Order: sequence, then structure tokens, then C-alpha cells
Amino acid sequence: MSTPRSFAIRTFGCQMNEHDSERLAGLLVAEGLVGAESEERADVIVLNTCTIRENADLKLYSALGQLKILKETRPEVQIAVGGCMAQRERGTITQRAPWVDVVFGTHNLADAPSLLRRALTDGPVVEVLDGPDPSSSRDMAPALYAVRESDVAAWVTIQTGCDNTCSYCIVPSVRGREISRPLEDLVFEARSLAQRGVTEITLLGQNVNSYGRDLTKRRPLFAQLLRALGEVEGIERVRFTSPHPKDLRPETIAAMAETPNVCPQLHLPLQSGSNDVLRAMRRGYRVEGYVERLERARRSIADLAVTTDLIVGFPGESDDQFNETLDVVAECEFDLAYTFIFSPRAGTRAASMEEGFVAPEVVRSRFERLKAVTDRSALRRHESRLGRREEVLIEGPSRRNDEMLSGRTRQGKLIHVARHPGVRAGSLVSADVTSAAPYFLRGEIVEVIRPPRHKIRVPLALA
Repeated sequence: MSTPRSFAIRTFGCQMNEHDSERLAGLLVAEGLVGAESEERADVIVLNTCTIRENADLKLYSALGQLKILKETRPEVQIAVGGCMAQRERGTITQRAPWVDVVFGTHNLADAPSLLRRALTDGPVVEVLDGPDPSSSRDMAPALYAVRESDVAAWVTIQTGCDNTCSYCIVPSVRGREISRPLEDLVFEARSLAQRGVTEITLLGQNVNSYGRDLTKRRPLFAQLLRALGEVEGIERVRFTSPHPKDLRPETIAAMAETPNVCPQLHLPLQSGSNDVLRAMRRGYRVEGYVERLERARRSIADLAVTTDLIVGFPGESDDQFNETLDVVAECEFDLAYTFIFSPRAGTRAASMEEGFVAPEVVRSRFERLKAVTDRSALRRHESRLGRREEVLIEGPSRRNDEMLSGRTRQGKLIHVARHPGVRAGSLVSADVTSAAPYFLRGEIVEVIRPPRHKIRVPLALA
């Protein structure tokens, strides 16, 4: 019996890409491949790329340069490039890196195994669809056979693409228009995951609040989806990302407040505290509307934790406009803020605003000032939880201290606790918060609420 070929996947970018990599791993396992011990020993290496962050192309070609050396040593190794950068750079990847065997885009991830087979006989293959194949539903099918890093938690993609036109964002160009999965398919997937022992799911979409609008041709179905998932036995926690502030509707807030397994956690990207900058970003809301929605959510949902995204140095941002952002961020008191320095992405409106680009030294100074404000708010929010008893879902050993376990509270806060007899990934415990930092909590386990519900993972055998 011959030794099966092995694969390794290197993922760049967001949770959507990470989930795509899980699905791709499942597809390769179904083809008879096995996970490699290391990238250097893999027979197939896939780079699942991102095009959102700064220097995404440099990261890709740097990685491909490293793989060229491996390819020269082991010519039989297959190298594939997929994801958003492949969607955008389809015509240049094999020109700049002719040692790449397969290039596939965001709309034909499911074809990757067959493309790898073709490349073995036909040579390099580039196949990138400009949109979903209307004759196939594979890319929107439930990811039941994804190879997940966690047995406890799972991502569930509820929609792909985006219908918004934010001037800095390349996603609509590489992911296409919004396409929602049928609600009944999502409930079926959640039930199937629960049967496998998964207790927490995170719903993924570029704008989850608009989920289902393309299905109904009018009102979104996100609130109905949250309530439907609230009835799935075994799913104890439901999270979602990312919503768009302009589409955060009262019925969604009500569904969050009234559905026990929907976690009191809301990621609400502000991006800027200046109305003029928001207009230039084409965000579709004003600061006043954002704050009103935030206050409504906090009034309605008990113990709500709110996180946000912020962009520093958007073209044309003045000192006064940046100071407006500081004021709004201080007023909102976020539990956590993800701050990004603006980077122009080719093909976006903002990339052509070169006359308004902010000097790098100014951007760096603003970034540090903003971080000081957000960290101060985060620490205050965490210190307010000292002495509280939290329900914690253990995720596994701490990455930095083998003597500690890490988990998440219902608000999504990272908490580190000392190891406890019988407690492992998937255990649900109660813990008292003993100390706080801007990005995490520390605590002590008081009680084991229940043991893990998932089975110990065994190697997957396919007929």
C-alpha cells in the first residue's frame, strides 16, 4: 500500500480565509491526502492569500520565494495559491513565480483538488472564476467535513461577498456580491455540528446584518437566523462577525437580547469618529447614528461587550478630524479596539486619493495616541469585572504558559486560569476574575459546570 500524499496550508488574513482553509483541508482529506508534519515535508503546499492588509503582495511573493528553494530541492512538490490575492493577481502570479502549479480564486475553492490532479499531468493550471458558478452550489454547501483546529468551536459561513462600496475596501472586487445561504441549511449545519460535540459557533459574513436580503429581496433575515439557532440543542454559544453599523436593526438587537445562547458580544466597526471622514469612506452612517445604535444595544442587552475597528490616516484626515475620533472613542468606552493604519489597495477609490495621503510620521503618532485611548478604555472595562464570577468555555492550554488554561467568557473575553483536575478543551467552568489587563483577564476555577461534549478526535478513515 503506497504512502498517501500529504498537504500543508498557510493562511493569510481574516476569519473567512481561516474557515476557507478548514474547508480546503477537508476537501484534500476527502481526496486521500493527510496533513503533513511540517510544510517542508508536505507534498502539496497551499497558500490561502489575503489582499486586505498592507503589503499583502509582498508577503505572498516572499513566501513563494522561500518555496522556490524547496521546489528546487523537491521538484515533485506541488504549490498552489488561492484566495483573494489569487483572485486579483491571477494573471501575474505564475509569471512572477513560474514554479507555482495551481492558481484558484475565491469562487472555486472546491475545485482545488481536481486542479491539483490536472496539474500533475498538464502542468501549471490557472482557473479563477469571476463569480460563483450558477450550476454548482459546492462553494456554499455546509462545511461539515472541514478539518477544524478546534473540536469545541466552529465557524459557519452564512454569506459570501459584499454589496457595500466602502472606498478603502477591496472585498467586493474579490468576493463579489452578497450571496446568502438558505436559513434552513444553516440550521441543519448547526445541528450537525452540535451532534459532533461543537458547543460554540461563530457566524461569518462580510456584513452579517444584511444576511438574507438577497433571498427575500427586501428585509434581511439575520434576526430570524439568530432566533432559529437559539433552538438548536447543544449549541450553547452563538457569536457573529462582522456586522455593519448602518444595518444594525432593532429586531437584531431584540433577538440578541431574547435568545439565551446568543452571546452578549457585539463587534461594531466605527472606522472613524469624523463625519467628514466617514463620508469619504462611503460608510453610509454618521457618528450620531452609530452612537445611537450602540446606546440602544447596550440598553437592551445585559452585560454587553462591544469591540470595534478603527482606521488611522485615511486620505485627507486632518488633525481636527482625528481628534474627533479620539473624542468619540473615549465616549464609547469600547471593550477592545482593532486599530489599523490606512494602506491603499489597488482597485479601490481610496487608492486614487494620493493627494490626501497622510505623512507616515503623522500616522504613527496618531496610531499611538489612539491606542493609548483604546487601551485605557479596555483596561477600565476589564477592571470592572474584578471579583465577578464568569462562565468560561475552556479552549485549551495557554500559548505562553503550560501551567495555565485559556478560555473565553460569554462576552468573548480571553481569560487565563490555572490548570484544574479533569478540565480540558471543551470544559465549561465558572471562574472568579482575579486580575485584569487591557487584552485579557486572569481567574481561578471555582466549579466545573460540565465536562467536554465532543469525542476525542481520532484519525479520519475514508472508504
